[in-house]
Amino acid sequence: MTVPQVWLPSLFILNFYLKLCHPWSVNNFLMTGPKAYLIYSGSVAAGAQSGIEECKHQFAWDRWNCPERALQLSTHSGLRSGKRKPWEGQGQRPPSNPLQHANREAAFVHAISSAGVMYTLTRNCSLGDFDNCGCDDSRNGQPGGQGWLWGGCSDNVGFGETISKQFVDALETGQDARAAMNLHNNEAGRKAVKGTMKRTCKCHGVSGSCTTQTCWLQLPEFREVGNYLKEKYHKALKIDLLKGAGNSAASRGAIAETFSSISRKELVHLEDSPDYCLENKTLGLQGTEGRECVRKGKLLSKWEKRSCKRLCGDCGLAVAERRAQMMSSCNCKFHWCCAVKCEQCRKTITKYFCVKKDKRSRNDSASKRKEGRLGMRH
Repeated sequence: MTVPQVWLPSLFILNFYLKLCHPWSVNNFLMTGPKAYLIYSGSVAAGAQSGIEECKHQFAWDRWNCPERALQLSTHSGLRSGKRKPWEGQGQRPPSNPLQHANREAAFVHAISSAGVMYTLTRNCSLGDFDNCGCDDSRNGQPGGQGWLWGGCSDNVGFGETISKQFVDALETGQDARAAMNLHNNEAGRKAVKGTMKRTCKCHGVSGSCTTQTCWLQLPEFREVGNYLKEKYHKALKIDLLKGAGNSAASRGAIAETFSSISRKELVHLEDSPDYCLENKTLGLQGTEGRECVRKGKLLSKWEKRSCKRLCGDCGLAVAERRAQMMSSCNCKFHWCCAVKCEQCRKTITKYFCVKKDKRSRNDSASKRKEGRLGMRH
């Protein structure tokens, strides 16, 4: 099943949606395409959105934090190897979307978006949302290992993989190194979903014994897919193909040979990432000044606890402490029957932000003066 060429322009609606992250009508999505594909469009849009939300979670305490303008699945107008850039010779500035550069952040966005689309299609298939899709029972009855057989209702990742590939990969129409990178990372996202599937088993035997088991595969929580791809992001491979790798037959052959030698499970990129500490309006980067970080908390990971050092200290900024008061429910009691009544308590919370070092000294002085005035009142 292939995507008709006349339908390809409609696929860019998904690209537009991801870029703007704006509510839209699914009925407007792929309206020029075959009606058979319309039943998947809601799942595709929801999956792409779940990928972006996961991106924001994974990079919440990183210098690059998956900002709104990064929500663009395909980067056709970006930095393309072997092509004249559209702004060159016209006295125009380059585009301000950092993902138009083929760095590891672009690789992650492609992978997590592709994974989100495949994951959602697979899950909705198992939930019975599509008439032409159900459990994957192709291996039922076959031995899977010592003491167990395939059985039950496995999530149909084959279906999710096939449909998501037709939607997402169709956004790439080029044949240069950037297109090959995008397609490779799309595939890595789909491999991540398959690679994190969980085997669930049920015991069979007399009086509850487990003499044999039937097992099936289930989707994990999508957070596990995100964690998996974040690890791949840190280990992403750089391919040096930008110089001289254009659209000629020889170049396309060299590109294909290079990418074929790399595992489809790995993320790849063509360029180094810029310095995300610094504001760069040309690249659309805001820098880390003004970003919030965290220092204390029982449930914080080591990565989160080090966020102030990573976002502020290592970027030449200071950490400013700001206190604020908030009202919250407390001392809640159950009253028969049937209501819960709570008091409203005032709670002081402390937040931390990255500021220029001279700003911190002024803020600290102002904070101490304010605390002094409060102490005199008491």
